[in-house]
Amino acid sequence: MILSDLSVRRPVLASVLSLVILTLGIVGLQRLSMRELPDIDSPRVSISTSYPGAAASVGETRVTQLIENQISGIDGVRTISSSTSDGRSSIDVEFVLGRDLDSAANDVRDRVGRVLDRLPEEVDPPEVSKVQSGSDTVFWMSLASPVRDALELTDYIDRYLADQFSNVEGVAQIRYGGGSRYAMRVWLDRVKMASTGVTAGDVEAALRRENVE
Repeated sequence: MILSDLSVRRPVLASVLSLVILTLGIVGLQRLSMRELPDIDSPRVSISTSYPGAAASVGETRVTQLIENQISGIDGVRTISSSTSDGRSSIDVEFVLGRDLDSAANDVRDRVGRVLDRLPEEVDPPEVSKVQSGSDTVFWMSLASPVRDALELTDYIDRYLADQFSNVEGVAQIRYGGGSRYAMRVWLDRVKMASTGVTAGDVEAALRRENVE
């Protein structure tokens, strides 16, 4: 006996079954989680490196290219994109869909660790971070003070606020801009240097011996 014959001979039973199916469908539809854009983003890992005082061209050749060449052989890499500005290098590594993000980040850290001894001494250690779907910036905070200047506010963020926000559950990365940092510039007198036989390298070595950062 097929379903159509049963429905003709017993219309009440067919109506009840239809109502049961309709009710189950409505309940299931209400409990079904839906997203306009499903989470199908490929896993990505970012590498940020600070090279204070270096021009973009210098950072490109002495930092960005070295790291790119080192990580290009990692299994599962789909694309590698980078951007270099004055004093800053940023590399974004996208892996194929299905690659475990934690494992990919560990592979990147391992490759970056191998190239550390080839980077300039002035370069800060590269920061490797995982970039997950929906990890765009969701909160900005403006900091101002009537008694502290930009240098003091930046130092306060480094010492207190950055660590506090990093410990908040769900926070992946803390970024801040617009701050000021202490710096020292040395102007060299070429005539006097030539008369005494002092080179720019000698001045740099003297500064390093005094632990000047």
